Amino acid sequence: MLHHGSPEPARTFLTHHARVLIAIARDPRTRLRDVAASCEITERAVQAVVTDLEQAGYLRRERVGRRNRYTLSLDQPSRHPIEAGLCVRALVELAVGHVDRHQADTQVCQ
Repeated sequence: MLHHGSPEPARTFLTHHARVLIAIARDPRTRLRDVAASCEITERAVQAVVTDLEQAGYLRRERVGRRNRYTLSLDQPSRHPIEAGLCVRALVELAVGHVDRHQADTQVCQ
């Protein structure tokens, strides 16, 4: 809804989870601070999203020195019924292009 004199609100089709996953797919060694800046959300929100994605099995964190490296598991099915049969890889590759095998585990989408 628009209010008189205010600019049109930004509309988006992707959730914070999708944006964070895409940002990590672009750079698996990225800092959460940088993900937050690119996704235009707080670092605390990014931390919560990464924890959700890790618990759901979409990514793994590995400590490398003082930083984290993320490995994505993109060949899992989406969890929402309307997206049944779609792998998360389809969304990420649509946004990023081909995801390198070293960045993601490869499995068969069920």
